[in-house]
Amino acid sequence: MPPDDVPASAEPVVAAGRPSWWALAVALLVTVAVTADLLSRGILERMDLRVSEVVSAWDLKDSAAYWPVWAVTQLGGRGFILIVLAVLVGYLAWWRRTVLPLVRVLVALALLTVVVYGFKYGTGRTAPAYPGSFFYRDGASYPSGHVANAVLMWGVARWQAVEFGLAPRVQRTLWWLAVSAPVATGIAMVSLDFHWVTDAVVGAAVGLVLLGVVHALDGVVLSRWVGARAGRPSA
Repeated sequence: MPPDDVPASAEPVVAAGRPSWWALAVALLVTVAVTADLLSRGILERMDLRVSEVVSAWDLKDSAAYWPVWAVTQLGGRGFILIVLAVLVGYLAWWRRTVLPLVRVLVALALLTVVVYGFKYGTGRTAPAYPGSFFYRDGASYPSGHVANAVLMWGVARWQAVEFGLAPRVQRTLWWLAVSAPVATGIAMVSLDFHWVTDAVVGAAVGLVLLGVVHALDGVVLSRWVGARAGRPSA
């Protein structure tokens, strides 16, 4: 039971966002299929090259639109998201008497770093700034870390807001960010020719799989921690 001085929790107004088994299966299938196609220099690589030609012609990098579009990419930037999560985790630690959200965030960050950078340096795909898509030891474009970060970390933030009964407006805001930020980040990164389309797609798929992994670890280990349930709404 929560301590007596913990404020009353709001009822959930949005879903916590745990990925379903079929969504995780689709995300895994997309990751494997796209990676195999790219490594075999298949049709998706040709599509990436064609899209890059189109967006390169827009020349947003040298236009007045660059900074506004770049700002959108920061919806998936680790720095911006961690600032929001620091406020959220700090509030829950102080008012709900629990470190569980912090542990979830740290586990998510560790998984994101290991898996995404393992992919990046394992495949070695060069970014669109290079004259073509190549797989080289210094490449680190695939998948998009910004998109994976947006899916995973905004998903974790939404989860905490719902589970710990934060105000409805907070739940709705984080739901909106969890849904729209990955899409906006991916479009912005491709529009600036920072990433290939498939980088963004697989970044989203990897982020979704990692979100499912964090939920699974929480159910098996994290929430069984002594005192971990402190401050959560009673059943």
